[in-house]
Amino acid sequence: MIPARKITYSPHPGLAMERKFIENLPTKTGRSLEEWVVAVGVSGRGVEKEAVAWLKAEHGVGTNYAKMIARYALGKGGEPSDPAVLVDTLFSGPKEALRPVSDALVRLAFSFGSDVRACPGKTILPLYRRHVFAQIKPSTRTRIDLGFALKDLAAQGRLIDTGGFAKGDRISHRIPITSLEEIDGEVSAWLRRAYELDG
Repeated sequence: MIPARKITYSPHPGLAMERKFIENLPTKTGRSLEEWVVAVGVSGRGVEKEAVAWLKAEHGVGTNYAKMIARYALGKGGEPSDPAVLVDTLFSGPKEALRPVSDALVRLAFSFGSDVRACPGKTILPLYRRHVFAQIKPSTRTRIDLGFALKDLAAQGRLIDTGGFAKGDRISHRIPITSLEEIDGEVSAWLRRAYELDG
């Protein structure tokens, strides 16, 4: 039985870092994000790579700041920052039927400890302790791939080795889940193992 616990979402660490970049822009570069967006527009650089090169060469802007400015200037920045909105978007349209499965997995992860955070991104819902220990990914309209950070553990049972560990990815294994009934003792045990490995 999955414990009933109120689901709350935390901002993705990447969004927090981007907000800090934006706050630091005037100090680091002498202009605010809005001023840089206008400058890129006036420059006529309509391709991200060109805008980044221009910002670096002509204005001495560092690579990370230049990439962020270029994204915003070309209308690619400004992802929703409300974590709940990100989750609603992730499980909207044809993937809406997967939301109860995702909610059940988040509740299960929360039952392991108060240090678990669910920090949605645009395409996945990572679960953090100190680092990402698991991720919920609606891969198709009918399937969530529950990924685990299990290092080089040999796959067994329903667990599938993704090849991630060999590539240096944190998520090394996954279990496909299509219904609430598939969230069983095996899923719970692997999720707990991933949580404990990140302790």
